[in-house]
Amino acid sequence: MKEKNEPVKKMEPTKSELEILQVLWKHGPSTVRFVNDELNAQKREVHYTSTLKLMQIMTEKELLTRDESNMKHIYSAAMDEHKMKGMLLDKFVDSMYNGSAGSLVLQLLGNKKASKKELEAIKDLLKKLEKE
Repeated sequence: MKEKNEPVKKMEPTKSELEILQVLWKHGPSTVRFVNDELNAQKREVHYTSTLKLMQIMTEKELLTRDESNMKHIYSAAMDEHKMKGMLLDKFVDSMYNGSAGSLVLQLLGNKKASKKELEAIKDLLKKLEKE
């Protein structure tokens, strides 16, 4: 158990925690009831008490913040979506591709069919990167 003044180490979110973060990134600060209803609509049946407990744990892990100023507690993602996804992607590339973003992109494009629009966006990005 952590001491009162001991800083909590930020941890990587689990799959279930990422589902909750996705709801909060899409809809903004929300109650547990709203998040639970969204999870039930999107995924599978999730019990309210399970969502509540997980969101409380996420608050302890500093993945969420909780506004207790109203009767209903409002939860928010502690880190914005772009920053979190960037951190997770960096970790993934480091562990799975020895830090080579190029290897990841080559495998990804080899495994998944990209649309014409996506390919054009990739070409535009590559041109921009070559100029830098």
